[in-house]
Amino acid sequence: MPRFALKIEYDGRPFSGWQRQADHPSVQEAVERALRRLDPDAPAIAAAGRTDAGVHAFWQVAHCDLARDWDPFRLSDALNHHLKPDPVAIRDAARVSGRFHARFSAVERRYLYRVIVRRSPLAMERGHVWRVPHSLSVDFMTEAAAHLEGRHDFTTFRAALCQAKSPVKTLDEVRIFSVDSHAGEEIQFFFRARSFLHHQVRGMVGTLEKAGSGKWPPKAVADALAAADRSRCGPVAPPDGLHLIGVSYPDDPFAA
Repeated sequence: MPRFALKIEYDGRPFSGWQRQADHPSVQEAVERALRRLDPDAPAIAAAGRTDAGVHAFWQVAHCDLARDWDPFRLSDALNHHLKPDPVAIRDAARVSGRFHARFSAVERRYLYRVIVRRSPLAMERGHVWRVPHSLSVDFMTEAAAHLEGRHDFTTFRAALCQAKSPVKTLDEVRIFSVDSHAGEEIQFFFRARSFLHHQVRGMVGTLEKAGSGKWPPKAVADALAAADRSRCGPVAPPDGLHLIGVSYPDDPFAA
């Protein structure tokens, strides 16, 4: 069967997450439902990352096997037609070899977490950012985040139900910066790694917020990491602000 890679964008708010669940809507279910309008026998799809309920994606990647060898442009158009009215879009499709696997072939994943600093409630950005009502120091958070880069045991930031075989991961890059925003002061957290533990990014953001607010000195984040103890993690940041923004492969299927 021909295999295709799909670049997918979605608003995570209506969904219980990426992964199909028996009694709750999921992004996987929405895409598979659209695929089976084109091929009733299409098997289940696999994705680069299983985002949680309420988490968004600008660049999720999944692969699917279909009976017909579709033109990729026509495939993405047909899927987008059948995805309506779900807030899911196929941004691109590409023919790939049968050896390509959206999850296991990936060599890097990139996440962006957005925070809006303002006291008043959000009207336009609600559900897509974390609103923090007090000021945050980017300098303090950057100093604290430097302790997280590199290869570590990230048990402190790991969800209790995480299925990863090991808590040891390599965090290649963390960057924190302010950007202009119509909604108020916006602080963005950028994370880059081959893979992440369940809740790792949200746990790190919630802990860095403690440093940014002045409640923790930056060194306390290093101490929390070294403890390898889930109870030392700051409050896990809400899913609203988390966005999967990129997945990389040795050969980019969408390069053309």
